[in-house]
Formats: sequence, structure tokens, C-alpha cells
Amino acid sequence: MATDLFEISPQADKSLITTPADSQYLHSALPSEINSADLIRLFDELFVPSLHTRLCGGNQEPIYLPACDKRLNEICFTQDYSSSALHEIAHWCVAGPERLKKVDFGYWYAPDGRSSEQQCEFERVEVKPQALEWIFSIACGARFSVSADNLAQGLGASSAFKCAVTAQAQIYCEEGLPERASVWTRTLADYYRVSNPLNPDHYRLEYLGE
Repeated sequence: MATDLFEISPQADKSLITTPADSQYLHSALPSEINSADLIRLFDELFVPSLHTRLCGGNQEPIYLPACDKRLNEICFTQDYSSSALHEIAHWCVAGPERLKKVDFGYWYAPDGRSSEQQCEFERVEVKPQALEWIFSIACGARFSVSADNLAQGLGASSAFKCAVTAQAQIYCEEGLPERASVWTRTLADYYRVSNPLNPDHYRLEYLGE
């Protein structure tokens, strides 16, 4: 039987949720990482037969590798980090047919240490993937952290980026998800027993922190 998201935490007494701050506290109490082996199993059972794509952990850096001369496409995430897995799956879910033929989807990428201008471009292309990652995290009963991926320059996620990710998550809740993302979200929610991951109340700006 599916549970409400807040029932996952033993401390989560919904009768105490009277303000956004109460709800924010419960979201912050969710685990930041879950068992990535479960994600690999769920993903491969779902998408290896249908879309010839598998999920692979244990990598130094995340990357997407199209099949080319091998049988399966590979979504490779960092080490055993479930958050990295969900993020890379989100990129896969928004990639169109042509990008799915290219290494790392053919996306522009500059390493950690980007300039302010490069960071703005990074944030522009990350809005939809990070909104989907947030939804996937909620479907797992896990905490989402927005990422600027630019520690060397000391640049955290901008307020505008957080607003854009929140707005996009709300749009997905209202208008529906891309097909692959929808199937994946339902699979996660069923497995982790989260009843309504597309409840827009889960996606508020204040949940992304300062």
C-alpha cells in the first residue's frame, strides 16, 4: 500500500505540518542518498528490453555512451551515488533522438572553474534535468539538492536558477512528464511506495535552501 511521502520518516507527524517551515523540515529530514544498486536493477529491468539502455555505476565521472559498436547504450554515473544516477537519467529523459546518438548527448560542458558567463549557460541547460531529478528524488523518498557544479569558483546556484528549476518542476506537475521520465517516475514511486510524487506541494523554492 502506497504511503504519503511524509510517512517515510518515523518523525514525520503530518498533524504537525501547519506551516511551510514544518513541511520544509520534513523534506530536509529525507535521506540524501539511497541504494544505487536498487536504481540500477529497476532501470535495467525497465529500459534494457525496451530502449536498449542500461545504468552503470562505479565511474570517476558521469557520461552517456551511445551503443555504437556495442549492444546497449550506457548511462554512467559517479561511484555509487544515487543522486548522480538520478541526475544522469534526467539528462537522458530530456534528450531527443539525435542527442541520444552522441557521447554525453553532445552537450556543451566546461569543467569546474567556469566563468560567470559560462555558469549562466550551464544553468540555462540544466533547468529541465534538475527539475526532473527533483521529481525522481521525491519519487524515491530522497532529498534533492540543486547543483551549480562550480565549487572551484565558489559560485553556488543562483537565485534565478533555483526559481527556474522550481517553476519547471511545477510545470511538470501540472502538464505531465516526458514519456521516459513518466515511466521512470511511476516505477520509482511504486517501488518506494510514494503515493503522489507529482503533488506540486513537494516543489517549493524554500526547499532548495539559501
